Order: sequence, then structure tokens, then C-alpha cells
Amino acid sequence: MGHCSSENILSVLRSIGAVIGGVPSLKKLQGASNDDWTDRLNHVWTVFLFAMFAVIVSTGQFVGDPIHCWCPAEFTGAYVDYTKSYCWIKNTYYIAMDEAIPLDVIKRENEELTYYQWVPLILLLQAFMFKFPNIIWRLFNGGSGINLDKVVEMAEKTQLGSPEDRDKTIDHIAKYLDRWLETHRQYHWNVLVRAKQKMARFCCFFCNKRAGTYLTAFYLFVKVLYAANVISQFFILNAFLATDYNLYGFEVLAKLGSDETWKESPRFPRVTLCDFRIRQLANIQTWTVQCVLPINLFNEKIFIFLWFWLVLVATLTCINLLAWLYRVVVKRNRAAYIKKYLKINNQLQTGFDKKLCHKFADSYLRDDGVFVMRVIAKNSTDLVVTTWWTRCGSCTAARRRATKMMWCLLRWRWTQAIRRSNPWPLRETTTPFYPTLSLFSPSFQGFHRLPHYSEGIEWGSTKVKIVLFQAEGQEQRDRGG
Repeated sequence: MGHCSSENILSVLRSIGAVIGGVPSLKKLQGASNDDWTDRLNHVWTVFLFAMFAVIVSTGQFVGDPIHCWCPAEFTGAYVDYTKSYCWIKNTYYIAMDEAIPLDVIKRENEELTYYQWVPLILLLQAFMFKFPNIIWRLFNGGSGINLDKVVEMAEKTQLGSPEDRDKTIDHIAKYLDRWLETHRQYHWNVLVRAKQKMARFCCFFCNKRAGTYLTAFYLFVKVLYAANVISQFFILNAFLATDYNLYGFEVLAKLGSDETWKESPRFPRVTLCDFRIRQLANIQTWTVQCVLPINLFNEKIFIFLWFWLVLVATLTCINLLAWLYRVVVKRNRAAYIKKYLKINNQLQTGFDKKLCHKFADSYLRDDGVFVMRVIAKNSTDLVVTTWWTRCGSCTAARRRATKMMWCLLRWRWTQAIRRSNPWPLRETTTPFYPTLSLFSPSFQGFHRLPHYSEGIEWGSTKVKIVLFQAEGQEQRDRGG
């Protein structure tokens, strides 16, 4: 008997050790981090806790003796084993020691404990429910046209590589994101397309890949799933335990604050009663035995801890959801987020730069582009995003998208200013565009302040050109004629 007990204890310790030993591999299990820390709190750490508790409880049930019953003296060994098995499978009921056992069978059934056999399964079900939003996110975020897992993984690797490898990787990321932002745009316009664009502009939950809101809207939907799931856990445990589980933590705190000794909880009683009947030929005998549920020692502590853990996770998840709603719904947050990285590189020097930054965020990056930047920053460092931004500022498509919305107005203003200061007609010439010219470089920033000529960006069929508007009379005067 002692040998069996020692083997059972060793089996329990090995099972717990296997679970705890898996903690260092959680990073590998979760894959690329394409979400934020509150999401991982839900689908990694909470799932781990529920799975660990399920292993502990199931080990106590199937390795040890989950129930012991006080049987009459006339019961032999076979009778005792039958009683234990029957009372474990059939629900027991709880009546306090200072109360009389009711004679009414219905009253006894109302006090039955229906949960203790199913605790491991309900814990595993809850673990799956916490993982489910992450499964949805991983299955469908690729519909945006970008491999977000790969981008974040590349950004994480730049923190450990050499400066040359880091710059090369960030260049690849910048080009990849530039192609993605260029490809998934609306090039054909009609009434339906314009209606979708307006709906995507005013409704952050409208998923539209061409409007640049697919990732953002879908991520907010997943955030809502996380919040709804953690709140629903209290109602699930209420129904499962058949008790007022919502107030369980407050009752525990009240008892601890009143300096009372820890008493047996009626929610998780350790001593219960069991009724069963035995047929002997034509006679049916009814027996009531008293049973002990050692497993409720674990269940009580586990569900107390889970109450406080669920409150913590629910609070952080709801706060994080509100924060993301504020970031997405308030449109000025996009440009404000971009300005933070431009200020690091000292690239915001004039009011024109700030206007151009707004256009860059609203017309080029849009919601999904800014969202990708946020995810990269949350899973790597701000230095990676700052360096990426410098590379992105040199992309031709970035400059084209950033200034396209402003070009018509600026061109008209420049030509009017030149005509007022120079009576000669204007001549238009072109020069090739230099890829090394940064969107916020001094040469680009200062072109609109020169007295006799001005530069702009004109879009042809294949490439971007710099257009110089120069007064012909001024050119002749410069030549000495």
C-alpha cells in the first residue's frame, strides 16, 4: 500500500514538473508576436494557468483516491469499492453538520454537487476559449495581404544582429511594406466604391482592404472577443458551480479582513452525503453514507485564485480595448504617432512638414499602415521603427502618396507667387528624381521658399519627376543678357 502511494505521489510530481518545465517554451509556442501584451496575457499565460490547473486536478482524480466514504461495518471490501465508485459517479450533496438531514428527496437533490467530476474538462474548455480569439486572429489577418508574423519576426531579429544586417533587414521591411501599401489601394472609382470609402472613414469597424482599414477593424473585433470572453467566464463558472461565483472573491476578502479562521466553504465542501440503493432479490435497501472529497481542497484554492486572476485580466483587457478604440477612432492620433518618430530624427522643422506628415499618415499609411507600425514598435523597440521610418521616407511611392493630395493647391500657389514677382512667362523643365532625396530632407523642405523658382512632384506613367518652374526673364538676367 505504501509503495502504491509513493508511486502516486511521484506521478503527480512528474506531471506538475512537466507542466512547469514547459514555461520557457511558451515563447516558442506562441509563435511570432503580432499582437500586444494584453492579448498574450489572455491567450498565453491564462491558457497556461488553466491547463496547469487541469493537470493538477485530473492527476488528483485519476492517480489518487478522489473520494473516501464511511461505510457500515457489514460492508465488505467489494461493497466499499462499489460505494466509492457509485458516489463519485453519482452526485453527492452537502448538508451542514449542525443541520438535520432532510427527509424530502427533492430537498436533497437541490443540494447536490454536480461539478467536481468535470472540473478538469471545464478548465480545459476555458483554456480553449481564451485561445480562440488568437486562433481567429492568426487565421484571418493574412486577408489584408501582408504577412504580419514575418514582418514582426524580421523586426525582432534586428535587435540582435550587426548594424549592417540590421540596416539591410529594415530596408527589406520598408520595401515590403511600401509594395503592400501601394498594391492594396482603390484604383477604380464608382458610386459603390466611394460609399465604401466614406463608410471606412467614419466607421472604424468597417473591414475594407482597399480602404486601409482591414487589419485595424479586424484587430478591434478580436479585442472585443477577448473582452467578451473574459467577462463571460464569470457567468460560465456561475452556471457550472451552481453558486454565486461573481461575489466569491469579495466574500473571501471579507473573511480575511474579519480575522476569522478559515472555515469549510459550502461552495467546495469536503464532507458530503451520498444516497444509494442496493437491490437484494425482491428487497431494495436505501443507504446514506458520509463521504470525503479531498479534491475539493485543490478546487477551493484554484477557483479562489482564478477569481482574482479573471478580475485582473478583465480589467486590463477592457482598459486596453478602450485605449485601442481611442487610438483608432480619433484620427489625429495617426499623425501624432508618426510625429513622435520624426521628432526623434529631428525631421519636423516647419509647419509645412507637419501638414505633409498629416497627409502621409492619412493618405499613404492610413489605419492599417499605422497599425503595423504600432505592432512592430510593441514587439521590438522604438529604434527599429525610427530607422524603418527613415528608410520609408526615401521611398518613391511614399513621397508620391504623401504629396499627391497637396500638389494641386501648392502648384497653383507657387505659380501665382512667381507671376506676382516676375512679369516674364513661365517655362517648365524637368530633371530626373534622385532616390536619395529624403521626404523630409533640407533640400525638399526648402524648395517652396526659394524666390525665383519652385519645385513640385509630377506623376507620369512610370516614374516621379521634379518639375522646375523658372522665370524666363530671370534666366536671361542670370546669363548676363
